[in-house]
Amino acid sequence: MAEQVFLAVDLGASNGRLVLGRFDGAALRLEEAHRFENGPVRVGRGMFWDVLRHWHEILIGLSRARQQAGVPLESIGVDTWGVDYALLAGDDLLLANPRHYRDPRTDGMFEAAFAIVDRETIFAHTGLQFLPFNTLYQLLAEQRSPARLLDVAEQMLLMPDLFHAWLSGARSNEETNASTTQLFNPREGAWDYELIDRFGFPQQLFGDIVPPGTPLGPLRDEVRRATGLEATEVVVPATHDTASAVLAVPARAQPSERPDWCYISSGTWSLMGVELPGPRITDECLRFNFTNEGGVEGTTRLLKNIAGLWLVQQCRQAWNARGATWDWQRLNDAAQAAPPLVSLVDPDAPEFLAPADMPQAIADRCRHTGEPVPEDPGAIIRCALDSLALKYRHVLGQLERLVESRIETIHIVGGGTQNRLLCQATADACGRPVLAGPVEATAMGNLLMQAIARGHVASVAEAREIVRRSFPCQSYQPHDTARWDEAYTRFEKLLVPGP
Repeated sequence: MAEQVFLAVDLGASNGRLVLGRFDGAALRLEEAHRFENGPVRVGRGMFWDVLRHWHEILIGLSRARQQAGVPLESIGVDTWGVDYALLAGDDLLLANPRHYRDPRTDGMFEAAFAIVDRETIFAHTGLQFLPFNTLYQLLAEQRSPARLLDVAEQMLLMPDLFHAWLSGARSNEETNASTTQLFNPREGAWDYELIDRFGFPQQLFGDIVPPGTPLGPLRDEVRRATGLEATEVVVPATHDTASAVLAVPARAQPSERPDWCYISSGTWSLMGVELPGPRITDECLRFNFTNEGGVEGTTRLLKNIAGLWLVQQCRQAWNARGATWDWQRLNDAAQAAPPLVSLVDPDAPEFLAPADMPQAIADRCRHTGEPVPEDPGAIIRCALDSLALKYRHVLGQLERLVESRIETIHIVGGGTQNRLLCQATADACGRPVLAGPVEATAMGNLLMQAIARGHVASVAEAREIVRRSFPCQSYQPHDTARWDEAYTRFEKLLVPGP
């Protein structure tokens, strides 16, 4: 077949990328067309996303992608993180800058929500992990704000839905991202209007839900004029970045009620879970605070959100803000030189959510729990990575109980696969082989979903075969597991109870 070229707009919490995918019928090649930094903008106590800058960068990237592709683009699709939203009035007027999920306005919203609908009922309706930044709690904070934006908003669009609307002119709510809101019923595959009504949210905010692979129409005329692109089709991928990443996991087994593999989508967050044919909403799932989120082809991602490399990223940012020059390789070398398993923390301790100074927060946490206080950057990063690997072990044990089967292989995908120390520590801590790769799993999943929608790939199973042909994985075997077993006994005492 003639080469087809697709474009993924992949917006992460720390950077955004526009990635071309060249597909020749057998293999997929990726080319980065544009990259830009991303992160929260602090104004007073608030944390916001600068979506107009995102849009400006997307338009720059579309122009560069057109020039780089050399042929007309087959389609374009956007993926981002979950939970955050924009409120629109008529004519796509943005009512306010969207808040960042780490914004402190949701402080106290758990208690406010549970006073209206109890925790057990919310979980029975949504099957979602309780996280303070879920859209439900953000909307509850919005509802109580003096601005009263919910009273004048015409519709709520999650972040990728917003950019799809600006690209195509068509408003939609894509299913995998809608499933992160804690206002979506995974059994019904629809908004849970009973919960929405009980919380007093206006029903008109919640638009039509569409599955991954839905075509929205061609680029708007204004976008074509600004970028030089033709009437390229806008196709909705799995817009939640983890759902796209899971599509690109190079596993051979089909979704099963008792899977023998799990994934870790590793980046700012670590999303660790399994792919199931449908939701698993049980008392034990609630007790372990797991989540049922939508996947491709009607699957469910039973997973848990873990803090991930956020701790490392924020340490680097803090040190560089003081005038240091820590690049990723230097940080990894310093951590590799530090002795392992000296200091441990729970990566999901609440003081790590949005601290002003992450190295200080880690040191304070160690001091509070009686752990040795790491004194230098190498020791601090080693503490974060070792702790993260042990948290994976903890979640692995919970996963195996929930699916009543042994997980034999851990697939790690995403940017975290480049951290060899973390990959090896994961194998050692969990006592399971780790297959790491591909790095660009989210962009790949986005591109392959477009290829499926456009009829060039038949199924997710075929897409995963394309991943295996196109991108090699790195294998890590467990070593020195007795030492990690001993450390895990200590680590369990440091875990912070969930909500």
